[in-house]
Amino acid sequence: MSLVCFGEALIDFLSDGKNPESFTKYAGGAPANVAVAAAKLGLKSSFCGMLGQDMFGEFLEQQFTSLGVNTQYCKFTNKAKTALAFVSLDEHAERSFSFYRPPAADLLFKVDDFNSAMFTEHALFHVCSNSLTEHNIYQTTIYGLTQAKKAGAICSFDMNLRENLWPSLRYTVERIWHVISLCDIVKLSKEELEFLNKNSHKDHDLEHTISAVLEAGVTCLLITDGGAAIHYCHSTYRGQVMPPKTKVVDTTAAGDAFIGGFLSQIGIKCVNKKAFKLLCAEQSNITNAVSFAASAGAFAVSKYGAFSSLPTAADLPQQ
Repeated sequence: MSLVCFGEALIDFLSDGKNPESFTKYAGGAPANVAVAAAKLGLKSSFCGMLGQDMFGEFLEQQFTSLGVNTQYCKFTNKAKTALAFVSLDEHAERSFSFYRPPAADLLFKVDDFNSAMFTEHALFHVCSNSLTEHNIYQTTIYGLTQAKKAGAICSFDMNLRENLWPSLRYTVERIWHVISLCDIVKLSKEELEFLNKNSHKDHDLEHTISAVLEAGVTCLLITDGGAAIHYCHSTYRGQVMPPKTKVVDTTAAGDAFIGGFLSQIGIKCVNKKAFKLLCAEQSNITNAVSFAASAGAFAVSKYGAFSSLPTAADLPQQ
């Protein structure tokens, strides 16, 4: 299989934590990180999105190319700049973000910017919620998922919620559920599951929302919780995997490394959606894929930056 990740690519300016602070430029953006993570782990991977016609857009394209990510589906615009995010770390290496978006180039990608052949040539299509924040990019994301689904692709969604990117939370839950209903793989953090539960099923426990996700047609739901157990849910079984213990220095790419690792295992071991369904029917297969993904996430938090922190296959135990 091959993977296409759609959405934002941006520049993370990572703080050195000193006073006064200085910031170092790193390539980032959740779907961009996933594309790189999968490529570094041996899966054929592409990034699809809009970059600014500026020094940062050029830097991102160079980074993608140098790390083996296909950029033929990238577009450039001079109507907006590449998005920036300033990232500060606390004493536990947890992040706080200050985004310079909108306006930003990635929000300008329109339905007509898609290469229609992309949907028939790639069997994995991945998105995140940061491409749902504005009406245009939300409609574009839904179109992309719908076309990928029609072509028989496995659709994947990492919620990766950044509330400060939304001009209003009025439509957030509705849009997230729309995307979930189109996807086969969904990844949530425990906090995101709680957010979804609180805003969708008041007075119900988390199990109610987990069941709703699976009933929406999702084959595999993954729930991460920092260094605590990772839970995975299928219509016929549930399980959990403990992530490896590691020294945490920067959690910027933790979730992206995890889902990139998981998708790399699906893409390498399956040839189509039917094979994916059969793979998921055996719980041991998902346990192994989640264990591999957890190792990728643990490796990423031990390094600084996003692209630069993502492991290669040689860095991880083989399944």
